[in-house]
Amino acid sequence: MPSNGEIIERAVHEFQKVQAHMKNAKREHAVETYEGLKKDYKSLKVLLNSLGVNLTDIDELKE
Repeated sequence: MPSNGEIIERAVHEFQKVQAHMKNAKREHAVETYEGLKKDYKSLKVLLNSLGVNLTDIDELKE
């Protein structure tokens, strides 16, 4: 079973990856793709907040 640290590390990595894809989708006007990624973004944000991660520095989209 992964430790909290490992869970946080994976979630932060996924959060940053989703944000990068969201930026690309927005730039390319891929509205459906952006909305799908936004669901993942929100889920990861909730998970990280519940684990006590301060998202101030890593949340570039602030949605």
